[in-house]
Amino acid sequence: MKRTAVNANARPASPETAEESYQLDDQFGFILRQVSQRHTAIFAETIPEGLTTTQFATIARLYELGSCSQNRLGRLTSMDAATIKGVIARLAKRDLAKTWTDPEDSRRLLVGLTDEGRALAERAFPKAFEITDKTLEPLSAGEREVLMELLVRLR
Repeated sequence: MKRTAVNANARPASPETAEESYQLDDQFGFILRQVSQRHTAIFAETIPEGLTTTQFATIARLYELGSCSQNRLGRLTSMDAATIKGVIARLAKRDLAKTWTDPEDSRRLLVGLTDEGRALAERAFPKAFEITDKTLEPLSAGEREVLMELLVRLR
């Protein structure tokens, strides 16, 4: 498999010269992590009421759906079962979400937003747009569109 670096001027590494040519600053994963850290910092300073990224994703998805099973919500927010369970528990403790047993299947736990959770979502959505704008600020409108298209392809 050919090894590539993000920096177009960097030499591709061969097995014999990998130690000499490997530059961490030119690696996709390292750059992606730095961008993610920058985005997370912007998120934390902008989103209202101290929501975490996973809490916001959960609230946003529940706002879209109305309610759904905890299992489905985890899949739709890209969280494993333990993570979504903890996120829901923390949101419920803040009276932003509620859970109940599915009347058709007692093994299934359903999740929905409370009135307070819906109100918070409506306050947070404009801030979420602001977060995206701040994160992508260094890029032109065309570059933003291309970046989003490429990231979706990599998803």
